[in-house]
Amino acid sequence: MSQLLYTRGIDSVVLERKTREYVLGRIRAGVLERGTVDLMHAAGCGERLDRESFTHHGVIMAYDNDRGHIQFTDYIDKPVTVYGQTEVTRDLYDAREAAGGKIEFNVEDVVINDPQSATPSVSYRVAGQSRHIECDFVAGCDGFHGVSRQAIPESVRSEYEK
Repeated sequence: MSQLLYTRGIDSVVLERKTREYVLGRIRAGVLERGTVDLMHAAGCGERLDRESFTHHGVIMAYDNDRGHIQFTDYIDKPVTVYGQTEVTRDLYDAREAAGGKIEFNVEDVVINDPQSATPSVSYRVAGQSRHIECDFVAGCDGFHGVSRQAIPESVRSEYEK
């Protein structure tokens, strides 16, 4: 999201709980749907993805001695792209750093202050030092167990599962 905001001239700060090395050392799945590939291009991060990824138009599924081919394009008219989530993250980190974007690693004790006000802020600690960011908006991209979700009152929070 930070890189997409940058392409629109909007400053942002990424707060990352772990180190860059830790995040890039985690092996994650790597099947990207077309929308994600399009977003990577919109973010200016599609060059290496295009060069190093693999396009798959279908898969072969096996069960016992039976094998069957599922052609994606027969059902959704689009292939998938195989490119590791770790590589997506690496490309986005590299793009933010090349543009002078701010990424804070090893962030602890994150608190979203006044999220429903016109002047929200975020407080946190890095290497024992307290930091504070005055915000126009706070985008919580930290998942189900992150602090952002907890900052939304249950009375107005909506959750969706698929």
